[in-house]
Amino acid sequence: MTKSLIALLTGTALLAGCNLAPKYERPVGAIPAALPQGGVYPAAATDAVDVSRIGWRDFFLDPRLRQVIETGLANNRDLRIAAANVLQARAQLRVQRADLLPTVNATGTGTFTNNLQGAGGAGTGTGTGSSQDIEIYQATIGLTSFELDLFGRVRNLSRAAQEQVFASEEAQRSTRISLIAEIATAWLTMASDQEQLRLSRETLRTFEDTLRLTREQFRIGVGSELEVRQADTSYQGAVSDIAALEATVALDQNALNLLVGTTVAQEQLPAGLGAEPATRDALPGDVNSDVLLRRPDVLQAEHLLIAENANIGAARAAFFPTISLTGALGTLGLGLSDLFKDGSYTYTASPSVGLPLFDFGRRTGNLNYAKASQQAAVATYEKTIQTAFREVADALAQRGKIGDQVRAQSSRAESAKVAAKLSDARFRAGVDSFLTTLDAQRTAYAAEQQLVTTRFAQGGNLVELYRALGGGLEESRAVGAVGTVPAN
Repeated sequence: MTKSLIALLTGTALLAGCNLAPKYERPVGAIPAALPQGGVYPAAATDAVDVSRIGWRDFFLDPRLRQVIETGLANNRDLRIAAANVLQARAQLRVQRADLLPTVNATGTGTFTNNLQGAGGAGTGTGTGSSQDIEIYQATIGLTSFELDLFGRVRNLSRAAQEQVFASEEAQRSTRISLIAEIATAWLTMASDQEQLRLSRETLRTFEDTLRLTREQFRIGVGSELEVRQADTSYQGAVSDIAALEATVALDQNALNLLVGTTVAQEQLPAGLGAEPATRDALPGDVNSDVLLRRPDVLQAEHLLIAENANIGAARAAFFPTISLTGALGTLGLGLSDLFKDGSYTYTASPSVGLPLFDFGRRTGNLNYAKASQQAAVATYEKTIQTAFREVADALAQRGKIGDQVRAQSSRAESAKVAAKLSDARFRAGVDSFLTTLDAQRTAYAAEQQLVTTRFAQGGNLVELYRALGGGLEESRAVGAVGTVPAN
């Protein structure tokens, strides 16, 4: 019996390398080899550094914004959910890997029985006998129904669970990078709206002066009621803008608080866009589409694809026999003192083979499902990388022309501001009509508003380009996947 068991285990070791999963090959051809160049796209800067290697503390220059981001990384609930997902995947992997090794159980039993000797008086005719208590003790260590993984079913399931862990870790990194970008964008949005509010309040004072002048001219008979009504229209429009912007700023703060996961301190909130840039002007040089393969969301999709590949191997293995081994080593005695004496040791070994014959298409259905899931994972991976390509291309296209827009809009706003001052002076001197002055004031106000919007678009574009190219990825990998979920 022992020789047969040794032979069985030796054969199992020889077959242990069998793997029925298809060979994994990364899908190619979903996107062009190079990112768009020429036309509206900016020329590559030869001295630019790799954006993915720039940590967020180096990329974002405003100290208030850095403090807000740091607070968000410590308190954001989406990031905590991503951390919990990593822990769940790791726990599932541990459960799945346990099937690769036998589960060893230790048991001890005691049996107490009463044996009536001479029952019925056999051979004596007396019909009397004596009673004797019998105690039987047994201790065993053994394994039950341990599957010998000859065709890689258990190993492929473990590989799939391992890839799920990798995918959850990449999802956590993706959440971290996206959160940084979302916090920065929300902070810049509030800064832009604060700037618009400041502009509206300044313009309100100008419109108020004009309204006061036209009323005085109308009172003394120099001006007309039409001019008063026109001035009041501009004044009330500025009042309405201020009220709407004050509400918008409050909404911006609420959105920022939600992203950060706590109330942002007042001293960390922006008062406006300011003259100094909030981010580095980091334009990548000589970028090809290979950089997209390092993005966490793309890596997540690839790990899920590899997991589906392994599931096909597990489904294929179900068509082959399943060999299980049940065995035990123990000792048996009629008393505790006899339990470990020579000659009391026992063993059992019960290998079994199960070969499925008729399951009415269950295994075939499982295999087809695994293959379809793998095809869906391929399509998901290709779509993910195509989406990444589009995001980078869009950011680069806007980046190529946003500088020209800011410069042109700055010149336009300055010219409109000077024109409004000149027109106001001519109106007060009686040279120009009030309608010309009013139109110049409105044009200057609109030009200043558009300049703020364009400057915000420039800052937001840099944040988006940083995110789309995997900005801070190296720092994220250095931090690693969160091993614990922070307590409240």
